[in-house]
Amino acid sequence: MSFEHFSLHPHIVSGVDSVGYHTPTPIQEQAIPVVLARRDVLGLAQTGTGKTAAFMLPILDRLIRGPRGGIRALILAPTRELAEQIHQATVGFARHTPLRSATIYGGVSKRPQLDALRRGADIVIACPGRLLDHLREGDIDLSHVEVLVLDEADRMCDMGFLPDIRQIIRSVPARRQTLFFCATMPGDIRQLAQNILHDPATVQVDPIAPAKTVSHALYPVPETQKTNLLLALLKRTATGRVLVFTRTKHKAHNLALILAKAGHRATALQGNMSQAQRQAAIDGFRGKRYDILVATDVAARGIDVTGITHVINVDVPNTVDAYTHRIGRTGRAEHAGEAFTLAAPADSLMIRDIERAVGTAIERRRLEGFDYGSFAPETQFAPKASVTLPRAFRQSSPRRTEGALYVSRHRAAPRAQSA
Repeated sequence: MSFEHFSLHPHIVSGVDSVGYHTPTPIQEQAIPVVLARRDVLGLAQTGTGKTAAFMLPILDRLIRGPRGGIRALILAPTRELAEQIHQATVGFARHTPLRSATIYGGVSKRPQLDALRRGADIVIACPGRLLDHLREGDIDLSHVEVLVLDEADRMCDMGFLPDIRQIIRSVPARRQTLFFCATMPGDIRQLAQNILHDPATVQVDPIAPAKTVSHALYPVPETQKTNLLLALLKRTATGRVLVFTRTKHKAHNLALILAKAGHRATALQGNMSQAQRQAAIDGFRGKRYDILVATDVAARGIDVTGITHVINVDVPNTVDAYTHRIGRTGRAEHAGEAFTLAAPADSLMIRDIERAVGTAIERRRLEGFDYGSFAPETQFAPKASVTLPRAFRQSSPRRTEGALYVSRHRAAPRAQSA
């Protein structure tokens, strides 16, 4: 199947061709016809499945065939990075049309955003907090919105945006098309979806299960030895681009400094940085100026960088969903990736939850020659004989194993880079 199959406006098809898209992804195959039919959509899909084109292409088709004037499509996103990513994709898709998009998010001056709105924007891509500021000050009119998109709605609620989202929804017309995309469906998200969607079509593509091309490994280690073990792993493992996750902004900043002092081309991405600093970090990582990006969960939301071979969890995430989102940054486009998790004894309960999501016991590893002191990795997190595989994950393929439970010598082969 090609994008011509959807009968999109020729100018939209030209834009798709110009950005190098040829074959729709599964979520695009399912969602585009439904959105073109102007039905509400509940989309469940993990990171990297092609959600942006799945909703933006039919939106552009709708807008180009209708009258110009006012903001006709509003896309809400949880982070500045994701808003910019959607905006850049939209610019590419719409390059052969007169349609314009504008971004609205905090951490930067309002003036350029106001200028973009005054010049005329058919599509606004916004983070909820700054959008509410503009609404309160009367800088933006949403009365002509025909399509409302909530992208990564679960993460927006995790970040405390649910009250803001409800206020924004009251500012757009009740008669509209609503597209609701998320990777997980906790109770508050399910309730929100039920309240704002009208007879939605459900589009589901591996909403929770980790990518089949990612192998998982667990390295038991004392909390105080995690940084040293990370340095040892990076020294002994053949990697491409590596995304390292920590729980806190302070730790991400300090760990990036430590890695840089050790000779690695590393930088941090965390919430205390200015927007210019954050964008420089992402651009440097994408452009291969940096090989390692140390990030927090919130800051990393919306990163779209190809060729990430390894995700390393220096800190075990607080939820299974966060683990899924983290490792979704590697193993994309059917290329192999590896997810390493450095786990302290206090992480045992979360490890069990993650294993239930993965569908099997994660391989435990001990790094040969590393000084663990009196700590005995082989006594930690002994895997159960069997793990109940939830229904949602029963189609996942088995992970790579390497013989014994503990791999004493591990050298990762270089991984293929995503196109």
